[in-house]
Amino acid sequence: MEATGVTAEPVSGELVSVAHALSLPAESYGNDPDIEMAWAMKAMQHAEVYYKLISSVDPQFLKLTKVDDQIYSEFRKNFEKLRIDVLDPEELKSESAKEKWRPFCLKFDGIVEDFNYGTLLRLDCSQGYTEENTIFAPRIQFFAIEIARNREGYNKAVYISVHDKEVEKEGNHGREKADSGRAEEKGAKREGEKVKTNKGEEKEKEANKEINKSSETAM
Repeated sequence: MEATGVTAEPVSGELVSVAHALSLPAESYGNDPDIEMAWAMKAMQHAEVYYKLISSVDPQFLKLTKVDDQIYSEFRKNFEKLRIDVLDPEELKSESAKEKWRPFCLKFDGIVEDFNYGTLLRLDCSQGYTEENTIFAPRIQFFAIEIARNREGYNKAVYISVHDKEVEKEGNHGREKADSGRAEEKGAKREGEKVKTNKGEEKEKEANKEINKSSETAM
C-alpha cells in the first residue's frame, strides 16, 4: 500500500507535473481545478485498490506498511477509546481533534512515505466508498484507523459480506445448471417417447397392411 514518492523539477507554463503535484499535501493545491481533479482521482484509485484487498483477503492478515506495529501501538496509546467501526467526523475534523491528531501524525514524518498525502477514509467500515460514507484524511490517519480496523476485526464484515455473495452466486449458478440439466433430461425423455410412439404407429400400420393383404388373398 505504500506509494513510491516522485521528485520532479519545478514546472512552468502550461506543463503540469501531476506526479510532483500529488506528492504535495492537500493544502498546497490552492484552487487549481486540474490538480484537484488529479489528486481526487489518485485518492479514488487508492481507495478502490484497498477495498478490493479487504474484500478478497481476510483483513486480519493484511500488512499496509512496514511499520504497522508502531502505527497501531501509537494510535491506541493516543486514541484508546476512539470508536473506529463507525467514525464520528468530529473526532477527526474538529479543532480540538486536530490538535490531538497533529502530534500523532508528525511522529511519522520521514517514517511513513507521504504521511500527509490526502486519502479517502470510510466512516462506516462495514460499507464501501460511497459519497455519504467517505471523508478525506491524511494518509497516516487512514493507516492508523484501517490497521486498527483490520487487527480488531471490524473490516472482516466487508470480507464476509463479499464472500457470502460469491457463495450465493455460485449456489444459484449450480441450481440453474441442475434445472437446465433436468429440463434437458425431460426433453430427451419426451423425444424418446415420441420416437417410440412413432415406431409403434409404423409397426401398427405394417401389421394392418399384412392383415389387409391376407384378407384380399383369402377372397
